[in-house]
Amino acid sequence: MRVIVHAGFHRTGTTSIQHMMQRNARKLARHFRILTRRQMPALCEAARAWSLSHDAADLGLVTFELAQILEPLDPVDTRPLVLSSEDLSGHMPGRFDLTGYDAAPRLMATIEQTTQTCLPGADLAFFFTIRATAPWLRSTWAQHVRAIRFTEPRDAYLARMAPHADLTATVARIAAAVTAPVHATALEACADAPFGPFTPLLDLMQPPQKLRAKLTALPPSNPSFPNPVLAQFLALNQSNLTRAALAEAKKTLMEDWRSTARLG
Repeated sequence: MRVIVHAGFHRTGTTSIQHMMQRNARKLARHFRILTRRQMPALCEAARAWSLSHDAADLGLVTFELAQILEPLDPVDTRPLVLSSEDLSGHMPGRFDLTGYDAAPRLMATIEQTTQTCLPGADLAFFFTIRATAPWLRSTWAQHVRAIRFTEPRDAYLARMAPHADLTATVARIAAAVTAPVHATALEACADAPFGPFTPLLDLMQPPQKLRAKLTALPPSNPSFPNPVLAQFLALNQSNLTRAALAEAKKTLMEDWRSTARLG
């Protein structure tokens, strides 16, 4: 059985890839078994938990939850299995005192070991989308200030995170921790590809040409907000608003910006 694990990284086109999979789910399902975060939330949460705790019990949960997915698979079904979620590499760096994907090599090694135990002889491969350091850091900061009560100014964040933000080096550490092949493609290299960042993953999946021709392309998903909106998010995070009031203020700000964008 072929198994492809697309495990990240955050803010490198992963949402666009998963939206492409969901939009084309019926067409892809004839040839592939695809699971994204919504189909494996417990496994993703276990990986995120271990990236913070490095506790043996949490790593055991990663093994357990992955086995819960792999063991019931029909061995007669020859369709390749694709697991796609950036959370398989742990929490996004920049929050919870995480400066990088230090947990990812051990998590990938655990995924490899569990896969080989549950599916002896499986043809396993890992795939990652990566991104140049500067735009990746700006994008992760934007995600933090939008999604949580993140109060660190952007320049301070960039200075703090820059020494830890080489995703190519992270992929190299992962490759050293596993025996399966590890593939990586820069977001900048596939931005203009027919299916954007999904294109190199699709190449690795090796679909029939007829299927590829039938797939529906989508525009990029989950783009960052413009700088003036991000500055307002930061100001809201630094305010004394209650959690509920903060969430409502951010929601209104996003809706106002989207309405203006549609009109303009």
